[in-house]
Formats: sequence, structure tokens, C-alpha cells
Amino acid sequence: MALEYLGSVGVGVTSPQLFRANDGKVYVVKLQNNCMGPKVLVNEYVASWFGTYMGLCFPPSGLIEIDQQVLQEKRRFRRRVIKPGPHFASQYLHRNRYVTRHDLQKASNKTAMAGIILFDHMFHNIDRTKNRKNLLVCHEDAVYMLYAIDNSHLFVRGRWNAESLEKLAGKITINHWRTYGWLLKHFLERSDFIPYATKVKSLGQHKLAALVQSIPEEWLPKSKEREALLSYMNTRCLMVDEIVSKLCQSIPDINGCTHFNQRK
Repeated sequence: MALEYLGSVGVGVTSPQLFRANDGKVYVVKLQNNCMGPKVLVNEYVASWFGTYMGLCFPPSGLIEIDQQVLQEKRRFRRRVIKPGPHFASQYLHRNRYVTRHDLQKASNKTAMAGIILFDHMFHNIDRTKNRKNLLVCHEDAVYMLYAIDNSHLFVRGRWNAESLEKLAGKITINHWRTYGWLLKHFLERSDFIPYATKVKSLGQHKLAALVQSIPEEWLPKSKEREALLSYMNTRCLMVDEIVSKLCQSIPDINGCTHFNQRK
């Protein structure tokens, strides 16, 4: 439950806002009426669920309820006609900066990026590398930790429908942009992908159906789009070995070449 509005984040096409919740923590909140529409919240919700299931390095996230009293405290919210109800929140990360190539060398959890890369290829998210602001490094307890944030642009652009999901479901396009190219060439091994792929393969249709059913009605009212989303996820989970295989073709030693594994 949101208790206090703290201000705008100041960056991001969806105009995220900062709220303090009843657990005392600060969250980056995407509102239902953001300029890209409520499917952005669906994308974030799906990513949060997979992040928890696969053990991905996403910040803690999930639904946040914002009631009428909190909304009425700010005139800007009254003008935008923001409805009370469920919105999406990700815990704010303190002491963070955008990831550079040098950060990958010293990060203690860089093998966790195998899970992020796999997830992004399952859901056609090219924004993680196209937008360098979606990968952060944080200094925590004397170590550097990598985090992936902002899952607005799943399914290529974030704005999708049943027909576009059907077209995307069987496609595999490998993303070699910036950070992912560095990781695949210098830091990751095929074995780093296996635990995440194993998790995905253990997903049954009943778990995915329960995920789709749990999406708030306000965010995804059309049953046809819910069915298309479930079908897409079923297809991608069945393709996970093929996706990993294509990703690993970018790891130098997959073809017998020298592998410059700088994390050892």
C-alpha cells in the first residue's frame, strides 16, 4: 500500500513516480494511465513473476495499491484523473549507476546476467541494451551487484495485441548490442544458462495459466489478449533450449575458439 508520494523519477517514457509504501521502503511506480497504456504494467508484472521464479537479478517488485486519499493529496494527480487501485512498483535502488564494461569485470554476480539475457530473448526485449539506463550496478556490502530494471518494452515495443504476439512467438533474434555482446564474448559460459533454462522447462501450463489469471482486470480486460499471452508464453518455454543454443553460438569456445573468461 502506498502511503506517501515523493516525486517524479525524472526519466523514463512511462513517467514513473516515487512512493513510500507501508513497509517503509521507496518504490518506483508505473501508473495505469501512463502514456504507453496499461499493458506496460502487464509486461512489468509478467517480468516480476518470471524474475521470482527464475531467480533473476530484478529489484523486488509487484503490485502496489494507491488509494484515493494519497491521490487527492497531489493536485497533479487530480488533473491526470489517476484512478485508485493496483499499479506496479519496483523497489528503488540506492547508490546505483548505469553499467559500463568496466563494471562487468568487477561485479560479483555477472553470471546472473545469463538469466537476464535468456529472459529478454524469451520476451523479445531489445530495450535492455538499446537503452543503457536499464542495467544498473549497485555497491552493496563492499561488493558490486548488477540489476536489470524496466521491463516496459517486452514484445519489442511494449504495445502489443493478440495478432502481434502470434507473429512473435516463433521468432528468435539474437541481441548482440553493447553489454550483451561483451557478456557473451568475455564473461559467460554455456553452463551459466543451464539453471535458468531448467527453471523455464519446469514450468507447466497450469502455472502460466495462473499467472495470466492473476493479472489485474483493469490492466488487461480482453480475454482474447489473455489467451494470446498464455499461448505465447507456452510456446517460448518450449523453445528455451533452442534460444539458449543460439545465444551460446556467440560464446567463443562454442566453436572451439579461445574463450577469454575474465571472471576466473
